[in-house]
Amino acid sequence: MISQETLYLLIFSAGIIGILIFDLLVVGRNSHVISFKESMIWTGVWVSCAMLFYIFILFHGEKFHGITSMQDLLELKNRYATHLNLIPDNFQESLELYRQNMGMEFLTGYLIEYTLSMDNVFVIMMILSAFSVNQKYYKQVLFWGILGAIILRFIFIFAGAALIHKFEWILYVFGAFLVYTGINIFINRNKDEKIEPQKHWLVKFLSKRFPLYPRYVKEKFFIRQNRKTFMTPLFVVLILIEFTDVIFALDSIPAIFAVTRDPYIVFFSNIFAIIGLRSLFFLLIRVVDLFHYLKIGISFLLVFVGFKLLTHGWLEEIGFKSVYSLYVIIGTLVICILASIAFPLKHKEIDIKVPHE
Repeated sequence: MISQETLYLLIFSAGIIGILIFDLLVVGRNSHVISFKESMIWTGVWVSCAMLFYIFILFHGEKFHGITSMQDLLELKNRYATHLNLIPDNFQESLELYRQNMGMEFLTGYLIEYTLSMDNVFVIMMILSAFSVNQKYYKQVLFWGILGAIILRFIFIFAGAALIHKFEWILYVFGAFLVYTGINIFINRNKDEKIEPQKHWLVKFLSKRFPLYPRYVKEKFFIRQNRKTFMTPLFVVLILIEFTDVIFALDSIPAIFAVTRDPYIVFFSNIFAIIGLRSLFFLLIRVVDLFHYLKIGISFLLVFVGFKLLTHGWLEEIGFKSVYSLYVIIGTLVICILASIAFPLKHKEIDIKVPHE
């Protein structure tokens, strides 16, 4: 018999994939350049969906784990929320505390992932620009990229949760890695990042093992010619974007485990941030210079969550709450945006080519 946790996970995943497919096949059935207005609308849609999900958690969060009694609640607390102080012999008030904690963890995790995704957006911009992909095919590539990311994140998150449950010391490994990554991003924040397609290791690897077609064929990933199937450059771009997401997942997933040990909350917050990545991409591509202080903010947040993982035992003892992490994230974002506006770039540091037909 299927568990309630699995049932909700399947319903959630099916709903997200259904909306994405509707967007691709109905709303965006004709390849076109995504306008600023359209990107704003879809960004608003996905953020609204995340906030509605947050509200659902506040009122019915216990349904994800099938909590029906104080014993169920205590088991979940001992597994995922040891810091939570429940009220003995008062199931309803304890359940309310659990919902509030669950909602705060989701919101904090969502904001962390959404912030870290912005750095991923800039890398995707460079990939699409370096490979001279026509802008009207961006949506097609990003759709399949996000769909692949959802599957990969599912595997990474629940595998990571299983490892943490069995070997809690791995949290210290995650923490040290995040601190190192944050410091490295800060040190290299002003270095020029360029991608040379012909010299990229992945292009060389694929070209040696698969027949590559020399040019783009509209939005097609494969083309059959003379009874032979060729991989188009657009599929190479898709593979590179998927590989990039795997690299970024090594940062973002441990970062959310600094907020919550509940793999379902980690998964939900990750997916809501990822599905908003495509509309965020089309939004940021037009205002990219506004966020020139973002790398400093991202490096700070990675060091912050890494420190949280390294000191999680001590923080639990002194009663460090999830809401404090939320304040730090929001404060960092506000400071980065205000600093970018107050101290604008004197010259364009990021060169993003937008090809047109």
